[in-house]
Amino acid sequence: MKIAHIVCTYPPYYGGMGNVAFQMASGLANLGHTVEVFTPQYYSKEEIRPKKAPPTPRHAPEVVEQIDYARRLKPSLAYGNAARMPELTHELDEFDLVHLHYPFFGTAGVVRTWKRHHGDRPLVITYHMDTRGPGWKGLVFKLYSQFWMPKVLGSADCITASSFDYIEGSEARAIFQKRREHWLELPFGVDLERFHPSREPRAESREPTILFVGGMDAPHYFKGVPILLQALFFLKKRRARLFKTLLIGDGELRQGFELQARAFGLLDVVQFIGSVSDEDLPRYYRMADVVVKPSINRGEAFGMVLLEAMASGVPVIASDLPGVRTIPKDAGILVPPGDAAALADAIERIFSPETDQARMRERARAIVETDYAWPRIIDKLESIYQSLLVAKKSV
Repeated sequence: MKIAHIVCTYPPYYGGMGNVAFQMASGLANLGHTVEVFTPQYYSKEEIRPKKAPPTPRHAPEVVEQIDYARRLKPSLAYGNAARMPELTHELDEFDLVHLHYPFFGTAGVVRTWKRHHGDRPLVITYHMDTRGPGWKGLVFKLYSQFWMPKVLGSADCITASSFDYIEGSEARAIFQKRREHWLELPFGVDLERFHPSREPRAESREPTILFVGGMDAPHYFKGVPILLQALFFLKKRRARLFKTLLIGDGELRQGFELQARAFGLLDVVQFIGSVSDEDLPRYYRMADVVVKPSINRGEAFGMVLLEAMASGVPVIASDLPGVRTIPKDAGILVPPGDAAALADAIERIFSPETDQARMRERARAIVETDYAWPRIIDKLESIYQSLLVAKKSV
């Protein structure tokens, strides 16, 4: 098959949607399909995501091959992660199947228009998340969801979602209930070779570490960094033990977070790492005793960071949000979103002598091996594509 994926952000920009598109593209390519990912031209061609070769038996340094499957188009209009790519109208004609990652303001309408003139080509849409934002942005997102989202989703032959738990309470709920036969639940996956538990025994003398991984730009305002810092401040006020806390991520909000950490008197335990390379990220996970995902609202729909942490054998603390809450199971703790006091309690609990961390680490890895390995998910995706193509040919 010749397959086009369309996504608003893509590596090296750190974000779940782009990472999912990259993993799907590389997985399908490994099965012999031709895949291209259409994304706005935010970065030069040299700044692409590396694809790693399999490690040698002695775990020698991995060979890096520069492959990212992306065709970066110059948008006619762009604002934040929204962009309009009118070139797609002609570019998509050469593909057997098109897969849109939603939301993609500006370009989703272009894809819908293309589909109206190419009813014989299957269109798959992955509904990643509701669109939310503060102030006037929130109002624009709400109006878009009411008037344009039904039109975009209504053009799809199949809509996938990482979890129906999320969709049941999402802004797409009415569409889901009306056209349920068009929806399929397909979770996102994790690279079990790249993210794995440490091969060295955990030293008893090592300093316990909390890890946060997430964007610190305006589109990722919902990641909840202020809630984590406030929770650490509560622990400080309780005179509880404070643990080294590493925050990975970057963006225009980072400076404000650093000022908040300074105001709380946390700079002796909190370290802002900034962006890290793909090669270094797994190492940070293996350094951690717990990964915290304190997202504040339904802008967080799944939680790739949770999968990466659990694949690394690390327990997690996550907000009790639809979609997100389906992942941790008994390898983590759920807390009410936006509740810094509850997060502080969970941090104390995870490091408590009564908590069997060794068992939680084992369960974390076992869960992702069973439910979230990318090869199994890619096989299911390929079957969806093949079924749609067969159905189109039989009409």
